[in-house]
Amino acid sequence: MMRRLALAALAALSIAAAADPAERLKDPAQEARARTLFPQFRCLVCQNESIDDSEADLAKDLRVVVRQQIQAGRSDQEIKRFMVDRYGEFVLMKPTLSLGNAALWGGPLAVVLVGGGLLALLLRRKDEAGEATLNADEEARLKRLLEE
Repeated sequence: MMRRLALAALAALSIAAAADPAERLKDPAQEARARTLFPQFRCLVCQNESIDDSEADLAKDLRVVVRQQIQAGRSDQEIKRFMVDRYGEFVLMKPTLSLGNAALWGGPLAVVLVGGGLLALLLRRKDEAGEATLNADEEARLKRLLEE
């Protein structure tokens, strides 16, 4: 019983995830290529889903754009470049390694490391300043004060 219920749910999900037949390309090879590209692009509305998984209207529009680019004879790299130029680097599920992305990911780590270094330096200076020695006159005065 549980197995049948799971299979029914899986079938319902696969039907829901299927693209609108009106959207599909007539050439099966082009449609297959489009289907391999869809998971590489992020739905800008859902943000954690690819345009292949999302049911948002914008995801549908992005699938249409990818299919149009394929029909126009563009390569996968050209399609990716077009999408990034139009929607920004965020549209890629796996952003490319660039100086901007490295700064974005490495910046917080650099701030923590610099802050830790400054804190260690400050604590070392405080320890060194706290161990001041007394000269002979000061020691004698302190001894008199403690005896009284």
